[in-house]
Amino acid sequence: MQDTLFAPVQRWKHRLQQGREQLFTDFDQGASIESLVLARSRLIDEVLREVWVHHLGDSPNAALVAVGGYGRQELLPASDVDILVIVDPDALTELASTLETLVVCLWDLGLEVGHSVRTPDECAREAVRDVTVMTNLLEARLVSGNPELCQRMRLATAPAQVWNSEAFFAAKTAEQKARWQKYGGTAYNLEPNIKENPGGLRDIQMIGWVAKRHFDAETLHDLVGHGFLTEAEYHALIEGQALLWRIRFLLHRVAGRREDRLLFEYQRTLAQQFGFQDGPYNLAVEQMMQQYYRTVQELNRLNEMLLQLFREAIILHDEIGPPVPINKRFQSRSGYLEVTSANVFRRAPIALLEVFHILQVHPELEGVRASTIRLIRENCHRIDDTFRADLRARSLFMEILRHPSGLTQAARRMSRYGVLAAYIPAFANIVGRMQYDLLHVYTVDEHTLMLLRNLRRFTIPRYDDEFPLCSAVARRIPKLELLYLAGLFHDIAKGRGGDHSLLGAQDAAEFCELHGLPEFDSRLVAWLVEKHLLMSMTAQRKDISDPEVIQSFAAIVGDPTRLDYLYLLTVADARATNPERWNSWKDGLLRDLYHGTRRALLRGLENPQAQDDLIRQKQGEARRLVARYGGDPEACDRLWSRFSTDLFLHNSPDEIAWQARQILAGDLTQLPLVVIRPVTARGGTEIFIYTRDRANLFGRITALLDQVGLSVLDARVITTIDGMAVNTYQVLDQDGNPVHDPIRMDELRAALAADLAEDARGEIQVARSMPRRYRYFPTETRVTFSADEPNRRTIMRLTTLDRPGLLADVGAVFQDCGIRLQNAKIATVGAEVDDVFFITNDDDTPITCETALSCLRREIHDRLENHGSS
Repeated sequence: MQDTLFAPVQRWKHRLQQGREQLFTDFDQGASIESLVLARSRLIDEVLREVWVHHLGDSPNAALVAVGGYGRQELLPASDVDILVIVDPDALTELASTLETLVVCLWDLGLEVGHSVRTPDECAREAVRDVTVMTNLLEARLVSGNPELCQRMRLATAPAQVWNSEAFFAAKTAEQKARWQKYGGTAYNLEPNIKENPGGLRDIQMIGWVAKRHFDAETLHDLVGHGFLTEAEYHALIEGQALLWRIRFLLHRVAGRREDRLLFEYQRTLAQQFGFQDGPYNLAVEQMMQQYYRTVQELNRLNEMLLQLFREAIILHDEIGPPVPINKRFQSRSGYLEVTSANVFRRAPIALLEVFHILQVHPELEGVRASTIRLIRENCHRIDDTFRADLRARSLFMEILRHPSGLTQAARRMSRYGVLAAYIPAFANIVGRMQYDLLHVYTVDEHTLMLLRNLRRFTIPRYDDEFPLCSAVARRIPKLELLYLAGLFHDIAKGRGGDHSLLGAQDAAEFCELHGLPEFDSRLVAWLVEKHLLMSMTAQRKDISDPEVIQSFAAIVGDPTRLDYLYLLTVADARATNPERWNSWKDGLLRDLYHGTRRALLRGLENPQAQDDLIRQKQGEARRLVARYGGDPEACDRLWSRFSTDLFLHNSPDEIAWQARQILAGDLTQLPLVVIRPVTARGGTEIFIYTRDRANLFGRITALLDQVGLSVLDARVITTIDGMAVNTYQVLDQDGNPVHDPIRMDELRAALAADLAEDARGEIQVARSMPRRYRYFPTETRVTFSADEPNRRTIMRLTTLDRPGLLADVGAVFQDCGIRLQNAKIATVGAEVDDVFFITNDDDTPITCETALSCLRREIHDRLENHGSS
């Protein structure tokens, strides 16, 4: 039997392989994706019929049925082949062995087969229990065998028997909602799933399933005849589906298997195969992804509109209730806003903005009725220069921004329906625009809308506990609409070349002038757009415990009101860039910078605090804190006499007092002293180490912390006059949280103490692997130097690809080159690190020799590119 089967199996495998290669050839020669999808399905049909006849002959007791995507005849090169074998209940036992052999044969052919064997009644019972089974059966198509069995299954699962239209629609909409939540509720993921993401192929299939169940529609074009789609919308749906099919086709080809995720490792290859080329301001991959995002945005909108129309037809049975007048142009019907007549937007184009203001004024409305959404889209072209110059339009737009509620929804709807890009033409450029990095997890337009949402939450009392300081600051903002305008324009010039902050500031100034804002307000909005990165860059890259840094930053900001606006914009921007990377440490840094700058501004820029006064003030406060907890202030004075001024300049009184208490209370005959404070004022976990100074102490400590999965955010390295190292490290775990677990802290303390014992030798090899995504973002290692004259230090800024053991490698170079590290600010931006090290010569003097700096730059580059690139 096996010898008899061997020859046809090889023949079928050869035919499948030839057919696959022909698909690729036809694709390269420009064949339509629809023809390729159908050709693949027909090839599988031919082979499966032969396999079926080979095993079952013309048996009347079974039927081979294609279901799922195979049933729809939508197969791509590596798609699953879902089949259902319907068996006469009286023949189940006799056919069991034969059917098992058949399925094994299909797997031997290299097909990814999803299969089930059921009687017609079993099909009905399974369908009742699981709407997914019912969905698969909707697309059942006879491939071979007894057609009567297939018909019996259809009758047993008809709407009159199981899953009537209302129940099916409700279940599928709930299923879609759950799926969207699983994939982040947005179509704009960095590595989107072509099938499952909002706006993906599954959303198109969802429309088809509902149409088939309720309207018995055979094709999507049938929806045009039923009045649910216009011809233009149908073509947009089909063209969108075709693009997603082409992407998925190439994904299968490049991956060599079924792959629905547009992962970074495929994006550049696909962009090249689609013919995109790098431009002066946009990479080929960014252009391809923008086309993808704009497509799924349109598909998402069509899905929303169609499901609303289906709801009216299926759930409400087209009994949508009488209209309730709102004004002469608008009315509500069954909870949705609609126009009073189809020519409202033609007669009064201003209504294209008015619709969003009405939704703010009437929060009881659930949204815009689908027929009105269609009219908005069809009339967006009426928003032209004349429209934008109309005083009524300008006033209405500003009213939307000033309204006390509903701004987030209004902005999202304006963007989704195309009104925002029409009213602010520069916004059209950022719709669907991605940035090919790991920092920005949303497209620029989605990021902007998320930022507006974050700003709004600062003003809503029920969210006060999220960001108490932001909420308090927002309550004293004189004109919130200026903050929203700054948020709307802060990234609007991305992808246009040049400095997007400067270009965006110019756009913002022109918009404010056009909308009649006072000159002071216009300048404030433009300044906020121009400086929207200033606060985060200062907090991440500079030592904000340095009075000179605070004074310089305060001089740029100029007054407390600007500081309030900039602080809120900065926090909202950071959270909207990558919510998963926002953490308590970043929150604490910005909060400390805000408070320090506000004190400097209230004190007066002409009255900077003298360094000696600051040190005396900190020491006095630290003494009081030590005494409060039962310590000896005089012992503190003796201890501090061995420390340089760096300890007092770059630590808060709380930190100075806490460290002193640990040293004075510790057993100094049993060094190293390692103490862990779970949560500091800035939200990190502090690791304090007091021990005899030794070679590359920084490298050993950071390597061990890296090995156990902790991220170093800040490091302060001080050596006393008698050769003791006083090191503090602020760390978070891999999820961006402080370390709370007492057991983990004890293990970490023990590991550090053991490793830092005198007999520990050799480098620690960090075995942690580099995250997969990082491999696709090559980053050149760049080292720059600048002088920190007030603190007699040299600042080294390092930009490179993040990798395990990075800080340990840097520490090893410092040791080899005789460099003393005083402080470090560690920042990871996507896959790229942007670290700042404050360094001196071994005698605590700044490094001014150009030869020495060039040597250090070369050593860092060679170490990281050769030793760390693996």
